[in-house]
Amino acid sequence: HGSTSYRVPWNFDEESCDVLRFFTKLKGKLMPYLFAQAVKTHTTGIPMMRPMVMDYTDDIACRYLDQQYMLGDSLLCAPVFREDGVANFYLPEGKWTHLLSNEKREGGHWLRENYDFFSLPLFARENSIVAIGANNQQPDYDYGKDLTLHVFELSDQASAKVCDSKGNDMLSVSAVNENGVITFKFDGKAENLSVLLRNVENVKHVSGAEVEQNELGTVLKVNADLSDVVVTL
Repeated sequence: HGSTSYRVPWNFDEESCDVLRFFTKLKGKLMPYLFAQAVKTHTTGIPMMRPMVMDYTDDIACRYLDQQYMLGDSLLCAPVFREDGVANFYLPEGKWTHLLSNEKREGGHWLRENYDFFSLPLFARENSIVAIGANNQQPDYDYGKDLTLHVFELSDQASAKVCDSKGNDMLSVSAVNENGVITFKFDGKAENLSVLLRNVENVKHVSGAEVEQNELGTVLKVNADLSDVVVTL
């Protein structure tokens, strides 16, 4: 940013390099989600980075927010503007999950939280699916390989798409929760596909996938034929 100065992190200190490296890798893993949202912007004209009021037209508090935004359909981002790491931001009504820490927050009010240089308010809204890739070294790769679909607070229904490098649909997924029974349907192709139910510690029964647990929740290793996955909570 600038044509008269050489602005690179290694001109400042090693921590600047570490911070840039962290967020560059995060962007790489988010590319399946980001690129699908960019394709949607291209076809609909709806901005990917957009003011809160566009998604929450009936929430009066969102009308004047100018220091946070929606990044695509599922993610809310509030950059930190203070040197002490304090962030004041607003979460609309609903359940929100911090993408990095996995902490849950109830919306409908303002929050004041502290963040270091390796984080910021970055929350996934309820009933959303965020496609996260396995490659953090470059932005362009096979988004359908070793893909993980992160599912957040699914109480109703959600859907998501993953596109190939030409912007064509590669994989579509839909999920419906009916009285504690979640059904995932897939259309397209993917290799070594997983579904991660964020903050779900255990499930009663699963068909169409193998089950594992990790620090973020329950992982469903989807069968290679991408048959329906049915989860009983």
